[in-house]
This record gives sequence, C-alpha cells and structure tokens, in this order.
Amino acid sequence: MINYEKYRTIYDLPDGFFEGWPNPPSKEKHRELLEKSYLSLVALDGTAIVGFLNVISDGVLSCYIPLLEVLPAYRKQGIGKELMKRAVHALSEFYMIDLSCDEDLRPFYESLGMKRTLGMMHRNYEKQSGK
Repeated sequence: MINYEKYRTIYDLPDGFFEGWPNPPSKEKHRELLEKSYLSLVALDGTAIVGFLNVISDGVLSCYIPLLEVLPAYRKQGIGKELMKRAVHALSEFYMIDLSCDEDLRPFYESLGMKRTLGMMHRNYEKQSGK
C-alpha cells in the first residue's frame, strides 16, 4: 500500500529518479531540493520514497511545481495523480499554481483540471545536477 506524506529526512531515497536526465542530481542534491522546497510531498512504499512532488512559492500568491517524479516500477498506478491532487488541495489558498511540462504530459495535467498556457524557459543543462 502506498502512503502519502510531507517529506521528512527519515525516508529512504532509492536510485531511479530523474530517468533520462543527462546530468541528474545526486542523492544529496535530491534531498536538499526536497528539504528546501516550500512543500515536498512523497509517495511511500514502506519507508522508501517511490514518488515525489515539490513546490516553490512566494508564500503569498503564487506556487510553481518544478518536479513530479515517480520511479519507473511504480508508474501507471495513480501515484503521480494522487501527489498532484494532494498538492493542489494543500495549495488551494493561492491565486496561482503553475507548472511546465513536455507536450506528451499535457493530457495528464489537463485530466487534473490544469489549463494549457504559453510558457517560456531557459535551461543550463550543465547545471542540471545542482549548483
């Protein structure tokens, strides 16, 4: 059974996140991003994190969801959808909750009530593993 909670450092962080990233963050950087985010939610199988979502925010009007990840062996079980539902609920007092995604993920987010919009980005891929 999968449980959902706010991130705490006591949870195990297995390998397998950031699939396909050429320069993925180390486990230490992964933990740091979870710890320093405005909100980090995790999906747990026992004490192991099998999915996570993090939020950055100004704490007043806006939130941004930079990452939603589920380990490959746990995909297609509704974990990402449940993490998103819990995040949207937890952030319901904010004016805006935004995210960017690849085109192939758009239907997933639309199924959760998010609307397509125009966005812009700049990426420093050589810094993908963290500063």
